[in-house]
Amino acid sequence: MDFYYLPGSAPCRAVQMTAATVGVELNPKLVNLMNGDQLKPEFLKLNPQHCLPTLVDGDFVLWESRAIAIYLVEQYGDSDQLYPKQPRQRAVVNQRLFYDATVLYPRFAEAFYPEMKLPGESGREKLDQAVEMLDKFLEGKQFVAGGDGLTVADISILATMTTFDVAGYDLGKYRNVGEWYKRVSAVTPGWKENRRGALQAILYRDFFEVYYPKYFSGEMLGCNEMDSAELLKFLDQFLDGMMFLTGETMSYMDQQVISMVNKIEETGVNMGLYPNVLSWTTRIKSYALK
Repeated sequence: MDFYYLPGSAPCRAVQMTAATVGVELNPKLVNLMNGDQLKPEFLKLNPQHCLPTLVDGDFVLWESRAIAIYLVEQYGDSDQLYPKQPRQRAVVNQRLFYDATVLYPRFAEAFYPEMKLPGESGREKLDQAVEMLDKFLEGKQFVAGGDGLTVADISILATMTTFDVAGYDLGKYRNVGEWYKRVSAVTPGWKENRRGALQAILYRDFFEVYYPKYFSGEMLGCNEMDSAELLKFLDQFLDGMMFLTGETMSYMDQQVISMVNKIEETGVNMGLYPNVLSWTTRIKSYALK
């Protein structure tokens, strides 16, 4: 089945972990938002809401990560544990999923992406309150919906909390959350790939919202050696394991960023210190010659 996704997205990562847990193989279809792939006619025909993730299973199309996760479990799962059939148990799982969708994940976005925050709101305070709720949910419990095993609610919230973790949020100050995070991440298939995706999301945010605007607004033009080293080190981390900035193919963003890197290279910086950046620039130059 085809899975349209963005690697850094927590909802996309939640679906990938659910599929791995159920034993379903997804055919990944990377959607390049920078190129506007989500607005192309062929994608709009599949999903008029043009959002990610989107799943295509034969002639059936579904979007919204939690709906997809439930579908995968009910359609392909071989037990009731991930999504219980007993009405009250299922109701609690649903409640936790809705909490992730309407409270936990949005509050992280408000705190981490300040431009989304309304005037007068304290994004960090609201985020802390949301995590405190989760800590109370977990009091005396091994899993977020109670019970004896992992559910789709754990997987969905794990994807969100992994982003918290790699962003530097201190999960350890909430004992129940910290213990749950260690326990669930250890038993959820696909968690290492999930964490890598979360790290890419954080690196992407920092590079394109902090470094990139500074250079092209003129704030860092004529930057000193320390500024250049910091940026190149960051870009080198971001490109680890990546062909291009947005995936496997070159995009408009690569073309924009390499112009900035070329300016830095002209100052005599030792590019050999940044092997991923060096390989990336070589790939782009080889594409340009084709």
